[in-house]
Amino acid sequence: MKNTYFLALIACFMLSSCGQMKKTSDTAGDDKKGWKKLFNGKDINDWFVKIHHHEVGENYGNTFRVEDGIIKIRYDQYGDFNDQFGHLYYKTPYSYYHLKFEYRFVGKLQKGAPGYTLLNSGVMFHSQDPRTMLKEQDWPISIEMQLLAGLGDGKPRPTGNMCSPGTDVIYKGRISPDHCINSTSKTYDGEQWVRGELIVLGDSLITHIINGDTVLQYSKPQIGGGVANGFDPKYKQDGKLLSSGFIALQSEGQPVDFKNIEIKQLRRQ
Repeated sequence: MKNTYFLALIACFMLSSCGQMKKTSDTAGDDKKGWKKLFNGKDINDWFVKIHHHEVGENYGNTFRVEDGIIKIRYDQYGDFNDQFGHLYYKTPYSYYHLKFEYRFVGKLQKGAPGYTLLNSGVMFHSQDPRTMLKEQDWPISIEMQLLAGLGDGKPRPTGNMCSPGTDVIYKGRISPDHCINSTSKTYDGEQWVRGELIVLGDSLITHIINGDTVLQYSKPQIGGGVANGFDPKYKQDGKLLSSGFIALQSEGQPVDFKNIEIKQLRRQ
């Protein structure tokens, strides 16, 4: 009788453990489902280029190129930078999603690029369609996850910040008066790869994540503010909430690399 009792206990324990293991395995599997590579590691045929002073589609100076499975942003064919701020846009707009990518800064700032662009780049999102941008428009009307590296001077320089060309956001209960909002991230010096993530819930909550840590949250992205110049006025409808838009990688004078760019669409809340 005792042996039967203990065997029953063992069987029950094993079934419970197996059920828990299956549940954990299923959860892990769910986390891996639904991800799509925006960058195939081979080319940028699924992306649009728009560079200031140039028409959409002109990849001036081979600014955006693919080598060794990496999107490399370079200016070796430029000469003087001449405010040729550029962006590489994925072909499809998104609304509710989780974006993952890795980036690193390399090389030196291009001659003539503004000092503030040193070790500075970004990922734009909720951006206007690049095909609606005028030749002399410098920045897309969009929200930017600003990416920075430390200057090697021991001073903090967080990354994963928010900047707002032609837009506004609600931060700490009010429209932020600042063009950029600093995150709480650590400072990352040198040419190291850093993992960035964006969780975008339409025109609701936006979350910035750096190397697994949530570093910034804000809400209600909307058209407004300044900074963007040379745009067609019909696309600058101040106060209009931004619930979707294009995702773009930025070029503004500092060589930078991107890889492992993936997206997972989320259910609307």
